[in-house]
Amino acid sequence: MIRPARLLALAGACLSAALPARAAPDDDPVVFHFATVGDSRQDPEDPRLTAHDAPFLQATRQLARISREVQAAHAQAFIFLGDMVMGYTPDRPLLDREYAYWRGMMAPLMEAGTYVLPVAGNHETESKVKQPNGKTLKLANTANEDAWRANMGDLVLDAPLWQRLTGMPATHWSVNNTPAIGTDRITSDQRQLTYSFDTGPVHIAVVNTDPSGADGTAPVAWLEADLTAAEARGATHVYIFGHKMAYNYDFPVPKDKVGKAEKETGLETGGEAMRDTFWQIVERHHATYFCGHEHIFHAWQPTKAQGGQAWQVIIGSGGSPLAAVKAGGTGEMDRLYAWAEVWAYRSGRTHVAIHGFDDGDTPSRTLQEWDIPAGR
Repeated sequence: MIRPARLLALAGACLSAALPARAAPDDDPVVFHFATVGDSRQDPEDPRLTAHDAPFLQATRQLARISREVQAAHAQAFIFLGDMVMGYTPDRPLLDREYAYWRGMMAPLMEAGTYVLPVAGNHETESKVKQPNGKTLKLANTANEDAWRANMGDLVLDAPLWQRLTGMPATHWSVNNTPAIGTDRITSDQRQLTYSFDTGPVHIAVVNTDPSGADGTAPVAWLEADLTAAEARGATHVYIFGHKMAYNYDFPVPKDKVGKAEKETGLETGGEAMRDTFWQIVERHHATYFCGHEHIFHAWQPTKAQGGQAWQVIIGSGGSPLAAVKAGGTGEMDRLYAWAEVWAYRSGRTHVAIHGFDDGDTPSRTLQEWDIPAGR
């Protein structure tokens, strides 16, 4: 009889074999190695919702598999891009229960040596609010922002733990380095929702894309100042993490479903001018933007036709009902769960690999990988 612990060890060995590690050249070593994904909350209206996931509304099977694969990859950090809970409610005991389940699922990964860094999504910061006209809107609010801090604040940021797990110090970190009320349409305390820090030559900037009173926006004035300061300190890699995408992916569907499939909206909901300013900042500072919200994987250079070089990586494929499956999408990769593995090299270049799997038990595989040159 093979004991469960032995099975887990075998599974880890199989994962390591299926997803080979990258060997860094001697003259260009890896300076930071992380994984990222978003959107593992379940949908209470999904007919495939299992009995054991229903009380917590978590995609347990998919999230557990991704966590095992990230652990097998020995990533230094796992940056989760929001919508880790169903949320959408001011019911604090319910929110706390959903957060607790997700935190419990992340605990083994932390104990194995990977720091879990959370990003707030709309399901965390918003609640459903009935309007005088009878319609219901999903709006960010301070109560949900407080619930986020109560449940995730210890991770944003435990600098000593970050150094112990990643082997690198977190520098230029301050809980008070966040957009000020009255700027960027901000009306509430954004501590531990929008934040940044350096780790070696890498600058990590996390933006709350659904702050109270300014849903569907990114804090452009704060971000411009933050990235300018990071570059002045010598940052060679700039990675921005947020929940909502700047540009959505219009995935292919059958002809009879064109125009009928429900598509997610991103930062254009807060105004295209502010969205465009955000993307100009991404371009100007040679950054890469990782986001979720749309339950799919897709990476591209949204403004390449206009001379843009910045990459947007939508990786909201962490277990929530896949957008393309729900809409009858025809792209093979659009119908897979996936997560991103990222290596930052001393030269300034970045390598991204996307690993994915289907609803069955077939081995995970690398779906796509590419280099982002230093300074592009």
